[in-house]
Amino acid sequence: MILYAAYGSNLDPARMRGTCPRSPLVGTGWLEGWRLTFAGGDLGWESAVSTVVESPVERVYAALYELHTMDKATLDELEGFTSDLYRKMQTHVATSEGLKPVWMYVYDGFEGGLPSQWYLDELVRSAEAGGAPEDYIEALKKRPTSG
Repeated sequence: MILYAAYGSNLDPARMRGTCPRSPLVGTGWLEGWRLTFAGGDLGWESAVSTVVESPVERVYAALYELHTMDKATLDELEGFTSDLYRKMQTHVATSEGLKPVWMYVYDGFEGGLPSQWYLDELVRSAEAGGAPEDYIEALKKRPTSG
């Protein structure tokens, strides 16, 4: 089974339990060669949203889920896959047990825009709840915002 790699606000286990109650958290790891960034700032939303882009020397903390079919349909809608805002990509996550194949949502457009302070605070809370290392959380707190 290919696992779902959650990043951004989906790092929060309580959020994922509410959205995907049939899908267990099975571990955490690193999306090696990826960078957390923001996109969608040109769509007129309150804030740009989180996504990842390839970046050879960076990495993104991720929570791993065995996503149940019913939960997958719900998550597809909530994450913008059904409205063509995000696409699904397959990659690998580095875990303490080695590399694991995963899929994740990636914004289907150009990188750009800044998160609002509220949204960035939500990402920090999610990373803390998801057990991200302190240095990852501190770097997240230092990201620029739109106010």
